[in-house]
Amino acid sequence: MWAYKGVFYQIYPIGFCGAPYANDGVCTPRIRKLMDWSSYLKKLGIDAIILNPIFESDNHGYDTRDFRTIDCRLGKNEDFADVCKDLHQHNVKIILDGVFNHVGRGFWAFKDVQEKKWDSPYKDWFHISFDGNSCYNDGFWYEGWEGHFELVKLNLQNPAVVDYLLDCVKFWIEEFDIDGLRLDVAYSLDHNFMRTLRRFTGGLKPEFVLIGEVLFGDYNLIVNDEMLHSCTNYECYKGIFSSFNSMNMFEIAHSLHRQYGSDPWCIYRGKHLVNFVDNHDVTRLASILTNKKHIRPAYGLLLGMPGIPCIYYGSEWGEEGQKAPDNDYALRPSFESPKPNELTEYIETLISIRQQSDGLCNGSYRNVVLTNHQLIFERASEKERMMVAINASGELYTAMHGDLNGSAADLISGEKLTLNGQLEMAPYSVQYLKF
Repeated sequence: MWAYKGVFYQIYPIGFCGAPYANDGVCTPRIRKLMDWSSYLKKLGIDAIILNPIFESDNHGYDTRDFRTIDCRLGKNEDFADVCKDLHQHNVKIILDGVFNHVGRGFWAFKDVQEKKWDSPYKDWFHISFDGNSCYNDGFWYEGWEGHFELVKLNLQNPAVVDYLLDCVKFWIEEFDIDGLRLDVAYSLDHNFMRTLRRFTGGLKPEFVLIGEVLFGDYNLIVNDEMLHSCTNYECYKGIFSSFNSMNMFEIAHSLHRQYGSDPWCIYRGKHLVNFVDNHDVTRLASILTNKKHIRPAYGLLLGMPGIPCIYYGSEWGEEGQKAPDNDYALRPSFESPKPNELTEYIETLISIRQQSDGLCNGSYRNVVLTNHQLIFERASEKERMMVAINASGELYTAMHGDLNGSAADLISGEKLTLNGQLEMAPYSVQYLKF
């Protein structure tokens, strides 16, 4: 699977393209802005772009009106087809946000129920009771997603709904040649639906990737050979920034060993979860870290640990952004053009190293040196043995361990090293050592 060796880049298109938050009905081809970024993404080394919702919606994209039409605030289907063609020409694959758990109140089938009530052929597409009333005074009650009644929950146990959604996915593949889906709130989705989706998409495009948004619980329940290829690794997301802020590398080392270590109780060996340091729902890394000098070590950890690294647009040059109630654009801004700097160049180097390293893409995980402020772990495959060394301290540190022996190359600095049981670690440093 190509995705297991890839580096992803996430964009929230409605914010990125500078579209108004509420759908104003005005068709403007803002999505074509992505073509101005395709050369930048290729240079950065991005393998695939995850696009949050792009289809016609009431407001933020997750309240879908029509799964077959690009949101008018972003343009027309033809505009997005041009974007996808351009990205593919730059060797960047496209993963769309599959919002299948719920739709907006403006969704065409729900509007039919509002109009015809019992007589609507779509009344069983949702979880509806005509014995009650909604907070919008529809004359019937319906289930909203987690109490958000602007998001109408779909009935994924209704074969007609499943057939409709599968037909939409087929349409996206045929029209836009997309390469995968991020399944919104995958932890809420019907398991049989995900099994059906896996078989269906695999039949249309064998390398089509399915990634679930999962916030908690056992990822094995949906990441397996029958359902999804991967899911979001929120456990390690929290572990990364928290370890640096508390100066306690034991936290992230424990999570990584728990997930990928060699002990029998380690639970995700062989899986490739999607790792990130920020996204469209959480405070950006540059804002959540108490010490900005930890930004580089955090990215060194992200690109060196097991899984699929995903970078949120703008954070690769250190953009700040605080999560705030009723202000989506604090995290989902528009940038006229990329603003690469030294941090961007550093991340570009890490991406290049990772993509050429079988050890970093596929290797096992083992903690070698672990203190409150330092972490050295091994990533070893049949082809390659790597060590990732992180120093979160502002002081020079000498690590000592019997495995730190032999000739090694620091792939980041280009320095050749001869180790005799110890390793000098500069303040706030990252080393990718190939033995």
